[in-house]
Amino acid sequence: MANHSTESRITLHPHSQRVRILAGDTLIADTRNAIELREKGYPHRHYIPKEDVDMAKLSISSTVTLCPFKGDSTYYSLLDITDVAWSYERPIDEMQAIAGRLAFDARKVTELVE
Repeated sequence: MANHSTESRITLHPHSQRVRILAGDTLIADTRNAIELREKGYPHRHYIPKEDVDMAKLSISSTVTLCPFKGDSTYYSLLDITDVAWSYERPIDEMQAIAGRLAFDARKVTELVE
């Protein structure tokens, strides 16, 4: 049985384009230090360093999920948007580059890439 590695399924692409996340008119994140994660079968996601996210606007939700290719994720909510973002605090070894960064659900917020 073939072992499908993370390498063939997920690729990481650091870039310096400006990425901003807005909830309505409220700026939640603004960075030029995002890592774009591309995973087969899923939309591309930008993982943003916590220092570029207004963490005071977010609270940890009770949702936790396990991805066999990334690890355990912690979810975050805004006051009026549940599970708007997630983070892998201790991802598997191959995904250390996204440790502690947040990805946002583009269906729930506006993501602007310049």
